[in-house]
Amino acid sequence: MLLEALDGDGTVVFTAAAASVQVQVEPVGRWLEAYVKRRNRNTSASFQELEEEEASSEESEDEEFQLEEYPMLRTLDPKDWKNQDHYSVLGLPHLRYRATQKQIKAAHKAIVLKHHPDKRKAAGEQIVEGDNDYFTCITKAIETLSDPVKRRAFDSVDPTFDNAVPSKSEAKENFFQAFAPVFERNARWSSKKHVPKVGTMESSFEEVDNFYSFWYNFDSWREFSYLDEEEKEKAECRDERRWIEKQNRASRAQRKKEEMNRIRTLVDTAYSCDPRIKKFKEDEKARKESEKKAKVEAKKREQEEKDRARQAELEVARLAKEKEEEEAKQAAQLAKKEKDIQKKAIKKERQKLRTTCKNWNYFGDNEADSVKMMEEVEKLCDRLELTSLQSLNETLASGSKEDSKTAVEKQVQEVNAQLQREREAEVQARQAARSADQASGGGGGGGAGKGWNEEDLQLLIKAVNLFPAGTNARWEVIANYMNLHSTSGMKRTAKDVINKAKNLQRLDPLQKDEINKKAFEKFKKEHSTVAPTIDNAVPSERFDGEWKDKFL
Repeated sequence: MLLEALDGDGTVVFTAAAASVQVQVEPVGRWLEAYVKRRNRNTSASFQELEEEEASSEESEDEEFQLEEYPMLRTLDPKDWKNQDHYSVLGLPHLRYRATQKQIKAAHKAIVLKHHPDKRKAAGEQIVEGDNDYFTCITKAIETLSDPVKRRAFDSVDPTFDNAVPSKSEAKENFFQAFAPVFERNARWSSKKHVPKVGTMESSFEEVDNFYSFWYNFDSWREFSYLDEEEKEKAECRDERRWIEKQNRASRAQRKKEEMNRIRTLVDTAYSCDPRIKKFKEDEKARKESEKKAKVEAKKREQEEKDRARQAELEVARLAKEKEEEEAKQAAQLAKKEKDIQKKAIKKERQKLRTTCKNWNYFGDNEADSVKMMEEVEKLCDRLELTSLQSLNETLASGSKEDSKTAVEKQVQEVNAQLQREREAEVQARQAARSADQASGGGGGGGAGKGWNEEDLQLLIKAVNLFPAGTNARWEVIANYMNLHSTSGMKRTAKDVINKAKNLQRLDPLQKDEINKKAFEKFKKEHSTVAPTIDNAVPSERFDGEWKDKFL
């Protein structure tokens, strides 16, 4: 208890606290040993404390437990000791697998003092000689229960253990009352401590999930070597002993498989009937539905936003397009207006040029020169642009007649020179086009430079009709036919014939008709001259006298 400071007292620091120093400590002692034991056994500190409490209370329990006399003990058959209940023989049917080694030894000591053959013989009881006395069953019981391996083998096939699995009809009435004691009963076979409980209707999802995860991965220590039908110690040789071991392993594996199927059936039945699982599934379904609905709503809102944005973009595009159209319309109107103004100005300048030239009598001394100049003036009106017309009219207005005539004649010469250049360019273009047509008409590749006249074209058409598709080596045959009957002396190859035939197929129908018409006219011309017949032949004459005179 701190004393109250008096008036005038002050606080004084006697020594300063030292700075903290980090020191490495090596864990040792019984607490480290206990920690390592808990970690290796996968147990908590509370479980170890519970074990220590149980170990400390074993002595008091040994003193308190009561033996239950087995009423059928004297009737047991020593030869059938393997089928007896060892716990009942020792008077521990109420403890069974929970009995400690001290309790088993104490029970055996008590029952031996009562049923030992010497004790009974001293009491005047008739004793069966050899191993046929029921006391042999007590000996077998202590041999089995005092050995941890043999006791575990017997506990695995405990005759009082209920292996039944509740049915679905039983689970529907009350799930927890039907399955809770079954799982608690089967938890004794678990190799791991702290087996999770079934729980209640208020258990969380994590607790239920951990429960079924544990049981679906259940690790059982239960084994069935106690039920081996053959004992290898009775084998007469090594081969027989190996055969017995093989048979025993097979039977143990089969029983282990049946046991794991039983556990799996128990867990599957519980899982299918568990109302919490149904509730969790409904909650999960509702959650997924809500998430799906929220996702659909979000997608709908996103689509609406996109539609609004798209509508806004379309509206902006429409307004921009309308603006462009309006600007284009105004520009077109302005251009039209300027064009009309220009047309009017050109028309005015043309009229002014005609009037000026007319006033000067077209600068001619006679009517022929005036008419010729009139034509040239009209040519100027058609060819000259506005600026040229304006410049020419200004020259004519300010100059004399001779100067005006000179200016007009100069302009006429320039226009005629330009027309001449245009005509020459047009002639050259026509010649180039004609040359290209001739080159394409002669066939591409190997047919270049080999002209086709009308006679060759008609002969090609005739050969194509004479040798239709399907003829063996058709185009070589057609080429040979043309080389044999052509009068142009040009040698054609199959490639030339194919190219020209393709060109004819691409011709306009009118051109084809023209070629056929010319071929018919040629045929008609060649066959118009009729050979002399009997009707127009000159009659023969007889020369009887002269013939005889000349040749006899």
